[in-house]
Amino acid sequence: MIHGFPTASWDWWQMWKTLSAKYRVLTLDMIGFGFSDKPRKYPYSILDQANLIEDFIATKQISKIKILSHDYGDTVAQELLARFNNRKKNKKTGLKIESLCFLNGGLFPETHQALLIQKVLMSPIGSIVGRLFNREKLGKNFKKIFGPNTQPSEEDLDQFWELISGNGGKYVFHRLIRYMQERKDHRERWVGAIQDTSIPVRLIDGTYDPISGKHMADRYKEIIPNPDVVELDNIGHFPLIEAPDLVLKHYLEFLDDAKLLN
Repeated sequence: MIHGFPTASWDWWQMWKTLSAKYRVLTLDMIGFGFSDKPRKYPYSILDQANLIEDFIATKQISKIKILSHDYGDTVAQELLARFNNRKKNKKTGLKIESLCFLNGGLFPETHQALLIQKVLMSPIGSIVGRLFNREKLGKNFKKIFGPNTQPSEEDLDQFWELISGNGGKYVFHRLIRYMQERKDHRERWVGAIQDTSIPVRLIDGTYDPISGKHMADRYKEIIPNPDVVELDNIGHFPLIEAPDLVLKHYLEFLDDAKLLN
């Protein structure tokens, strides 16, 4: 389970009990996120995050995985899928991906509608803006991207802020956000990974999301062969938090349809 920006693996907590009853479930806070290290001078990149996840999985002596990802984690998953496709094509051994399920995220740079704060963080003044970001501003921005009936509670926002700001998190925002440019730079590789794969892939998308909602799901259906898309009405950018039971239902059905429950 690969989390998104700017939060952490705690996002999956409402789904953990159900999934861990059926599977060995693994997650982690990627570098720069949550309770992991957040070095100020570090070349944060999607490619590096994928390397770190592969190393993490190798330490567990795991040879095959199913991936469930969200937001920034979708892009990391696309890179992992591209590597797997390449190994399979060239008949090389290595980590096997059995299935991939995306939640809301910027799968296609042409449909990603960044928030103003994200655009500013990408600008030359991004480091200053990141240091000035606070719990109040987080709340205002997050409430814009949640569904109308599934707004985050104040406790939720406190937890998000603790994960985001802890260990000097505000000082690396402007470095982490560079993934938006990486998506453009590697579009052919990462979109092609979904188009060319032979493994089961599903998108579960909260359509109310202004960043990667219905417009992104529509694009997915346009350019991905045999698209498997589940749309969640009135759910925003964080379906794993806003509607965890619905996500679980559609995710387990996906694995069952793909004969991957065992």
